[in-house]
Amino acid sequence: MTHTPKWNATDLPDQTGRTAVVTGANSGLGIATVDALARAGAHVVLAVRDTARGEAAADTVRGARGSVEVRRLDLADLASVRAFAAAWHAPVELLINNAGVMNIPESRTKDGFEKQFGTNHLGHFALTNLLLPYVTDRVVTVSSGAHRMPGNRIHFDNRNLTGAYRPITAYSQSKLANLLFTLELQRRLAAAGSPVRALAAHPGWAATNLQGADASVLRRAVMRVGNRVVAQDNKAGALPTLYAATQDLPGASYLGPDGLGEMRGAPTMVGRTAAASDPASARRLRRTSEELTGVTFPSTLGGEVTAETARR
Repeated sequence: MTHTPKWNATDLPDQTGRTAVVTGANSGLGIATVDALARAGAHVVLAVRDTARGEAAADTVRGARGSVEVRRLDLADLASVRAFAAAWHAPVELLINNAGVMNIPESRTKDGFEKQFGTNHLGHFALTNLLLPYVTDRVVTVSSGAHRMPGNRIHFDNRNLTGAYRPITAYSQSKLANLLFTLELQRRLAAAGSPVRALAAHPGWAATNLQGADASVLRRAVMRVGNRVVAQDNKAGALPTLYAATQDLPGASYLGPDGLGEMRGAPTMVGRTAAASDPASARRLRRTSEELTGVTFPSTLGGEVTAETARR
C-alpha cells in the first residue's frame, strides 16, 4: 500500500505577490502562521497590540522568500480597530482573525464589552467589515473546540454575563460567535456575488501562551501537564488555519485536526454543533454586533478594489 504523506506547511502553494494580515501574530499560532506564509512568499502584516513584541516576533522570521511588517492593532479597543483599517489602502488577499484571549478573569474592553466576547468576536467583526473593501480572497477566523461546551449559546440578553460570569462560559460564547460570524459573513458575501470566502478553523490542543492566562490555578496546572503530554506545537496547531487560507474549499468550511477528539493531527474538514450552524442566530448576532460596534457590512467588497477605493 502506498503511503500518502499528510498535509503540512511545506505543502503551501506559492504565496508570492499576496498580502496577508494576521491578528495576534507575535506568538503562538499567530507567529507560526506568519512564518509559514512568509516562507511561501507572502507579504505578511503582523497586527499586534504590542508593537515591540511584534517586532521581536518578526525578527524570528529569517530566510523567508516573502516579507513581514508590524502594525498596531488592539482588538479590545474599537478606536484602534478603526485606526488600523483607516490606514489600509491596498488589496489584501488573506485576513486571518487569529488573536484571542481565553478563560481570563472577568474584565472589560475599552468600550465596556466583556473582554473575551469583545476581543475574540466584536473586535474581529469590526476589523473584518472595515477591511472587506480590500479583501480579495478570503477571511479565516480561528474558533475552538470549546464552542461545543454543553449548553453553549449566545447570551443575547446578557452578553457581558453580568452576575453570571464564568471564564469558560465567556470563552465558549466567544468561540461560538466566531463560527456564527463566519456562517453569516459567507451568506452575505455569496448574496452580494463576491468571490471572497469566509472560513473558520481550530487548532485542536496546541501549546501556546493562552493557557497561562487562565483564571483558574487548577486549570493552569492541568493545562501545563496537557501541553507536555497531549498538545501539538504551535506550528502543527496553525496547520488548519493555513489549510483554510490556501486550499480550494467551500465558503463557511470549518477546519481542524483529524486526530482523536480533534486534539491533534493533520488538517481536515470538521463538524460543528447545531448551535453553531443556526442561520437565525447568525443573523441575530450580526445585527447585535453592528449595533454594538457601529460597523456594518460594506457596500464595496473585495475583488472590486479600485484606485478610487484605495484613496479613501
